[in-house]
Amino acid sequence: MIKETLTQTKSRMAKALDDLRAELAGVRTGRASLGLLDHIRVEYYGTPTPLNQVATLGVPEPNLLTIQPWDPSLLPAIDKAIRSSDLGLNPVNDGKMLRVPIPPLTEERRKELVKHVHKVLENHRTAVRNIRRDANEELKRLLKEKKISEDEERRALEEIQKMTDEFAEKLEAQGKAKEREILELR
Repeated sequence: MIKETLTQTKSRMAKALDDLRAELAGVRTGRASLGLLDHIRVEYYGTPTPLNQVATLGVPEPNLLTIQPWDPSLLPAIDKAIRSSDLGLNPVNDGKMLRVPIPPLTEERRKELVKHVHKVLENHRTAVRNIRRDANEELKRLLKEKKISEDEERRALEEIQKMTDEFAEKLEAQGKAKEREILELR
């Protein structure tokens, strides 16, 4: 039962780390990245559809994204979706594809993005702590039901704390790397 709790806890913490990676990939830096467009949805036959499911996306240059929809009639909808997103990008429509230049970030915008990264990081830290709390409560319940001994509970609690510290360090490293990437001037 302890092994099951530990395995489940580790798996949930790993998901939190993966979620942080995915969320940080969508944060704009001065460089073009397809991760920027991950959260953009386009109205396709009345259904909000992820952009990568209706178009071919590319990064031909470090500061340019290209979007070539499989159905050219989607160009205006894709253009509108990108303009209305919070990315601050202005696509150029040439009739067959959209070219999305990635302008360099201003100092003010960099600071805003760093604040956003800190907020996202704190949310994920909280998630990891909540996962730890759930696991600790589960161990206390098992002890109360006399399914495990006090020694087993203590060892498992220490193991969970180690796991929490390990994932907190990984989260921190991801956040610092993204912060460096944002603040780096090209």
